[in-house]
Amino acid sequence: MAKDLKEWNATDVQDARRNSMRYLSEQHFFRDPARPMYSDTSYFFSPADGVILYQKTVGPAECLVEIKGKNYTLRQALRDDCFNQSCLVIGIFMSMYDVHVNRIPYTGNLSYKLLPAIETHNLPMLAVEDALLGEALRPCDEADYLFSNQRMLNKVYAPSLEITYYILQIADYDVATILPFELGQNHPFAQNRRFSQIRFGSQVDLIIPLSERWTFETLLPDRMHVEAGVDPLVRIIEK
Repeated sequence: MAKDLKEWNATDVQDARRNSMRYLSEQHFFRDPARPMYSDTSYFFSPADGVILYQKTVGPAECLVEIKGKNYTLRQALRDDCFNQSCLVIGIFMSMYDVHVNRIPYTGNLSYKLLPAIETHNLPMLAVEDALLGEALRPCDEADYLFSNQRMLNKVYAPSLEITYYILQIADYDVATILPFELGQNHPFAQNRRFSQIRFGSQVDLIIPLSERWTFETLLPDRMHVEAGVDPLVRIIEK
């Protein structure tokens, strides 16, 4: 269930830190707890366990988040200079203490495309994790990796909404792979079904294009810790 950053640090993180680093990296990280399969077409659920870094409605070339004085835009996130839709974007940072199995926020047909790192190597995400664990006010100041790191762009066509939304998985410095569970393209996935795993620290962004038919209303503030398939992030309201 959703917890504010302070509560999550005091409970989940402190409980995990009582274990050795070997246990955390070899067993705790790879856990995949059983969860109820919620289905509610009034909501987009969280695709990932982690802390909400930002939530913003932006045009394709508008600043999504400012990082050390440099604007990070939706087109940069998607690596597509021709993208022309305004979207609601919710960024979720996954620490080493989180479950790293990702789930489908809303029923649809899934296709995916790997976008390699712009630089030779992925940049580390540890500074953002340290900022969140220290409850810093501006963790995105350390998010340089958003400009360059390897990412998987997952496109989900939701027939009942008649829209295509996106799940953007961004890999950390020491990530071995972003691993889709279903290798076929345009494969149907039920809401909150597991679809992928990112190895070690990472980030997942839910990107929902605005619609003439639907209003998308965020439900939680920034700096809340959420769980994939458990916590609704966005209420869907017919106009």
